[in-house]
Amino acid sequence: MRSQQSVGKVWHIAALLITTIVLAPVLVLAWHALQGSTEHWQHLIHHVLPVAFSNTVLLLIGVGILVTALGVGSAWLITAYQFPTRGIVSWALLLPLAVPTYIVAFAYLDILHPIGPVQTLIRDILGYTSPRQFRLPDLRSLPGAIFLLGFVLYPYVYLSTRAMFATQAASLIEAARVLGESQRTVFYRVALPMARPAVAVGVSLALLETLNDIGASEFLGIQTLTVSIYTTWVTRSDLAGAAQIALSMLAIIAALIMVERYGRRHQRYTQNQRSHPVKPLELKGTAALIAMGLGWAPVIIGFVAPALYLISESYKHIHLTGAVSDQLLSSAWNTVRVALIATVVTISAGLVVAWAARTVRYGQRQRLAVRVTRLASIGYAVPGTVLAIGMLSPLVFFDASFNTVLSWFKQTPPQLFLMGSTAALILAYAIRFLAISAGGIEAGLSRIPPSIEQASRLLGESPSGTLKRVHLPLLRPALGAAALLIFVDTMKELPATLMLRPMNFETLATWLYAEAARGTYEEGAVAALAIVIAGLIPVILLAKSQLDPRRA
Repeated sequence: MRSQQSVGKVWHIAALLITTIVLAPVLVLAWHALQGSTEHWQHLIHHVLPVAFSNTVLLLIGVGILVTALGVGSAWLITAYQFPTRGIVSWALLLPLAVPTYIVAFAYLDILHPIGPVQTLIRDILGYTSPRQFRLPDLRSLPGAIFLLGFVLYPYVYLSTRAMFATQAASLIEAARVLGESQRTVFYRVALPMARPAVAVGVSLALLETLNDIGASEFLGIQTLTVSIYTTWVTRSDLAGAAQIALSMLAIIAALIMVERYGRRHQRYTQNQRSHPVKPLELKGTAALIAMGLGWAPVIIGFVAPALYLISESYKHIHLTGAVSDQLLSSAWNTVRVALIATVVTISAGLVVAWAARTVRYGQRQRLAVRVTRLASIGYAVPGTVLAIGMLSPLVFFDASFNTVLSWFKQTPPQLFLMGSTAALILAYAIRFLAISAGGIEAGLSRIPPSIEQASRLLGESPSGTLKRVHLPLLRPALGAAALLIFVDTMKELPATLMLRPMNFETLATWLYAEAARGTYEEGAVAALAIVIAGLIPVILLAKSQLDPRRA
C-alpha cells in the first residue's frame, strides 16, 4: 500500500512540476513589466497603448458581435429548419476552422485587391474601365479585419451552440411549439437563454484566438496589442516594453473572463439526459432557397473562396516553375517534425496532469488537484506573443545554469542549449496547447466508470499499472482526437514560432508570413495550401463525430 501511495505522490509531484512550468512565463512576464522604467510606461501610454488598446478593444467587440451572430444564427438555422443540402451545410460550417486567420487575410488581400478578380469582375459588369471609377472599401482596415476574423472564427460558437440547441433545449423548444409560440418567440425566449453558456464558451474561444492573431492584423495594417508586442521586442529590442504591453493584454483577457462569469453568476443550468434532437420544420420554395443561401454564405466566405484561391495560385506556381523549392520542402519537413514531437510531449504532459487529478477523489487534496489541472490549462488563454516574451528569461536562466554546471567538469565556452532551439519551440507549443490535451483526456477519463479502476486496484494493481493496462486502451479515441487537434494547432501557430524559432529555421507558417511580407504570394500560396489541407483532417473527423446528420 505504501508503494502505491508513493507512486501516486510521484504523479502529483509531476503534475505540480508541469503546472509550475506553465505558470513560469506569466510570472516572469509580470517581473519584467515591473522592472521597466517609468519612461517606458510614459512612452507606451502616450504613443503605443492608446492606438493599440483601442484597436484591440474595437476588434474584440466587432469580432465578438459577428461570431455570435454567425455562430448562433447558423446553429439555429440547422437545428430548427429543414432545407436542401442541410445535411452537408451542418458539417461544412465547421470548415473555416481548418484555415488560420493569417491565411484568410493573405488570400483575401489578393482576391479583393483593386485590380483583383472580384473588383475587376464588378467593374466589367457595371461598365467601368478603371479602379478610379469604382472600387470597394479597402480591406486593410479595422472593419476589414473584423469581417475576415469573424467569418473564420464563428465555428467556435456554432459548434458549442449547435450541440446545445440539438439536445438540451429540445424538449423545451417542442413544448413551446405545442403551446403555439412562433419560431421567433421560441428562439429568443427559450432556445437562446438555454444556450447562453455554450455561446459564452464559443465566443471566449473566438476572442482568445483574435487576441493571439498577429499575421492577419499585420497584413491588414491594424496595430493591435499583439502586433505591438512583436514590433516592440523585435524592432526596438525592448523586452521591458514588450512585457508591459503583454501585461496589458493579459488584463484584457482576465477582464473578459470575469465579465462573462459575472454575467451568469446567478444562473443555473441542468442537463436533461433523456432529451432528444429537435425535429426541424421543413421549408419549401423561396424560404428554402433563402435558408440554403444563408447556410452556405459563411462557408463560401470563410473557406471555399480562400481555398479555391490557394489551389489556383499553387497550380500557377508549380506549373510555371515545374517544382516546389527546396526551401519550402525543408520548411514543410521542419513543420511536421516539430509538430509531431510537440504533440507527443503535450499529450504526455496532459496525461500526467489528468491522471494525477483522477487518482485523488476526496477532500482538500481533490480540490487541490482540480486547481492544479485548471492552472496547467492556463496556457491556452495566453497569446503566443505573450508566452514567448515570458519564456525568454527562463530559457536564458536555464542555459546560464547549465553552462555553470558544465564548467565544473570541463572548461568549455558558454553555449545556448534551449534559447534559440527547437526544444524551446516545442516547450512553447506544449505550454500553449496543454489545455487541449489535459481537457480531452480528462473528459475521456470521466466516461470510464470508477468501478473498473476500483476492481483493478483491489486486484493489487498500482495506479501506474491501472493506467497502462486499463485506461490507456479505453482512452485511445480521446488521445487520438486531442493529438490531431494539437498537431494541427502547432502547424498553424505563428506568433510564438516567429519569436522563438532558431536562426534560419522556417516552418510553413513563418514561410508564408515572410512571403506575404515580401509580396511574393505565389510560393506563399503553396505553404498556405499545405497548412489548410492538414487542418482539414481533424475538422472532418470532428464534424463526423459531433455533427452526424443522421443524429441531427
